[in-house]
Amino acid sequence: MPSTETPLSITVENSEVSALHIRPAEPFATLVVAHGAGAGMEHPFLQGFAEAMADQGVATLRFNFPYREAGRRFPDRPPLAIATWKVLMDRAAELSDGEPLWASGKSFGGRMASMAVAEGMPARGLVYLGYPLHAPGKPEKLRDEHLYGVTVPMLFLQGTRDTFATPDLLEGVVDRIGPTATLQWIEGGDHSFVVKGVKRSTADVGASLAPAVASFIKANP
Repeated sequence: MPSTETPLSITVENSEVSALHIRPAEPFATLVVAHGAGAGMEHPFLQGFAEAMADQGVATLRFNFPYREAGRRFPDRPPLAIATWKVLMDRAAELSDGEPLWASGKSFGGRMASMAVAEGMPARGLVYLGYPLHAPGKPEKLRDEHLYGVTVPMLFLQGTRDTFATPDLLEGVVDRIGPTATLQWIEGGDHSFVVKGVKRSTADVGASLAPAVASFIKANP
């Protein structure tokens, strides 16, 4: 691992949540990373992603939402999830040396980040590791309304087999957002970016996304 991973405990409203901070020497950005609905911050996908981001020169702060910290199955409602995001971004600013702060997340975590930014949370940009545009099999119920009010750069990394985002629907959303949004397809990837027929560890799958994310951050300083 390129640098030490530091565990943290952060107060969100009336509870404590765990976080993990990796800071390489002289990072050019800090990326705050939220987990998806079904797995916490220590999932191998996020571990591999965070370590690879450090190799790319980006510090990361990843965290658990309160429901995950408490061992509950069902995700927090948006008000609490958004409040959590705001606290974590503030903490990331305290841990940084003034470099740009970005928000990112896997599925649910990324969607909550975008809602927080839409509500005014400062961030240089957003990175979605599989945006959950709609529930599987329910493309008529899009989760896109708030995205059109977000003006910061946004990178959508999405697998072409992701059942949470029908390709033509996601392309339409990105087109409507305009030039601040970039969509990059991972050919053959599902919602976890697993490509059928390609044998890789879960950590390696997460790590494989880091170069594209780092390049996007560098292109939008």
